Amino acid sequence: MTYALAVHGGAGTILKSRMTPELETAYHAGLARALEAGQAVLKQGGAALDAVTEAVCALEDEPLFNAGRGAVFTAEGKQEMDAAIMDGANRRAGAVAGLFGPRNPIRLARAIMERTEHVMLIGDNALRIARDAGLPFEEAPYFFTQARWDALQETLEMRARGEENDDPARRHGTVGAVARDTHGHVAAATSTGGMTAKAPGRVGDTPCIGAGSFADDASCAVSGTGHGEIFTRWTAAAEISARMRHLGETVEQAAEFVVMNDLAPNDGSGGVIAIDAAGRIAMPFNCEGMYRGSVGSDLPLSTLIYR
Repeated sequence: MTYALAVHGGAGTILKSRMTPELETAYHAGLARALEAGQAVLKQGGAALDAVTEAVCALEDEPLFNAGRGAVFTAEGKQEMDAAIMDGANRRAGAVAGLFGPRNPIRLARAIMERTEHVMLIGDNALRIARDAGLPFEEAPYFFTQARWDALQETLEMRARGEENDDPARRHGTVGAVARDTHGHVAAATSTGGMTAKAPGRVGDTPCIGAGSFADDASCAVSGTGHGEIFTRWTAAAEISARMRHLGETVEQAAEFVVMNDLAPNDGSGGVIAIDAAGRIAMPFNCEGMYRGSVGSDLPLSTLIYR
């Protein structure tokens, strides 16, 4: 039996005109580490759920990406993180929103799935679950990155002048992974710091099952990255699954349609990674680039940023 894995580090890429060779090398290396972390699980016959957990943890630990250690700041200079995980074998899911403290929000999303009867928790009780599960916490300096702080100041200054632009790097940085294991099961995991200078308490599509995250063995696993409000209103991840189940589309056809025909015309800049129960991967996006990569038992490790 074959396995396959895809990851993304967000569709909010640095514009190609501003990308340096050194930074590009660092992004490729970060994506490769995530793929290697997930592949290590799958190569030994491990579960897709474990593979996406490890891949996303690697991305959360990488300050270059907008999740965990690299999370962006709200308009009030705080960091609020969202994450979700879903098991395609039984549609179990766990999610957190507006969180700060746990080193890896994706591990808390999984703890909520496995330790409670609920799908999403927020606030103090979510943090209690993290402590009860023995998950590591970090202080504010661990999560601080100068580049994210500078982006906040720049965005607030532009907002004050009424000149805020539509740079996708400010709007939709997210990380995610989807996998198909040797047992034929799929899973998805997604984590984000949200949008630079977002309103405090804002929750995007990432922790909303069916919007930014979804998995079902009968169709596919999906992790999205983009303008979260639009992904939520168009239930982007679930729509890909629905097109496969009801129209008989392939994962490539369904993902491409949703990204290009549902999201793009409605200010839904971004992209998705998706995988079906046979291990076929789709990674469409409708903006300049998306940090992404894939690997499989018969698929060489590959990382990409632009088209």
